[in-house]
Amino acid sequence: MRADTPRVVLVVPEPRGALGGHLVYDRRLAHELAARGLDVRLHEAAGAFPAPTPEEVRALAAFLDSLAAGTTVILDNLVGGAVPELLAAAAARLRLVLLVHHPLALEYGLLPEEGQRRRVRERAALAQVAAVLVPSRTVRDVLVRDYAVPPFRLTVAEPGIEPGPVAPGSAGGERLRLLSLAAVTARKDHLTLIRALAQLVQLPWELDLVGSLECDPLTVRRLREAIAAFGLDSRVHLHGERRGEALEALFARADLFVSSSRYEGFGLAAMEAIARGLPVVACAGGALAEVLPPTAALLVPPGHAAALAEALAAVLRDPALRARLRRGALAARAHLPRWEETAELVIRRLFTPAPLAARG
Repeated sequence: MRADTPRVVLVVPEPRGALGGHLVYDRRLAHELAARGLDVRLHEAAGAFPAPTPEEVRALAAFLDSLAAGTTVILDNLVGGAVPELLAAAAARLRLVLLVHHPLALEYGLLPEEGQRRRVRERAALAQVAAVLVPSRTVRDVLVRDYAVPPFRLTVAEPGIEPGPVAPGSAGGERLRLLSLAAVTARKDHLTLIRALAQLVQLPWELDLVGSLECDPLTVRRLREAIAAFGLDSRVHLHGERRGEALEALFARADLFVSSSRYEGFGLAAMEAIARGLPVVACAGGALAEVLPPTAALLVPPGHAAALAEALAAVLRDPALRARLRRGALAARAHLPRWEETAELVIRRLFTPAPLAARG
């Protein structure tokens, strides 16, 4: 390691039962930066971020105090967006960068006062950092418009999409297999998906719902109650979190990917479906309308069960439409962003030759 190699610390929330898209991004970015010669350390901030206890805030403050002056610290906004006071105290000594997957106030289901509190605190945190990384133009535009972040401080660094094998699908089974991949939380809005599917019981489908059942017990309970109330127990399968071969097996037998999320800063799971040649029906919340290829996806308004049901019915009933969307997904596979490109962009914008934070 050369003496002039930049020292980079990524501060991320500790996993709490699920490795969501934001944690996949954080860890892969750390890996790719290290692979390109940077001295990278990954630090998991213990606690219930973005709502840490005073003890957890003190532990994070002690960690930041322990870092050498001039260290570049990239903080996941689930951590950094919740502690503007710590960032203000460290800004003169450390080079702070905030990685905003999506604004904390846009987590669906928050009480209005909690949403406003998060918005105020994250805006204060954003004012303390030298640069901001975001996964999409959608998030960039929100931060410029609603959080007063100067455009020159922002870099859009899309996550890479891992190439995957083309999904063969259900291979002529009696029912088409739908796949939804998201932790069961209020923002992912699986209830709207269940209400939509309840209108389509006359059509041949089954749903594999993959994602953590530990993050939001109240939402999980409401989801189970809705599945039972609509009589869908035999058609909706809650698999919990799956990784590796188990997840690939579910991708392989899927005919269609479905997302009912209210808001996505990027939409990694939907793009992983595109990487496997799957057509997509999704709610156009946040960046999904930006990143999903229009030739491979049908989009409907978030939270609109009737519109989602109509789009699903169109794809389920029409083999020609499914085939056209599948061709669009297969064509898009060759143009998906790569993690190598993400890391090289971050290095170029933050470290060479005149770093982003030095402008303006």
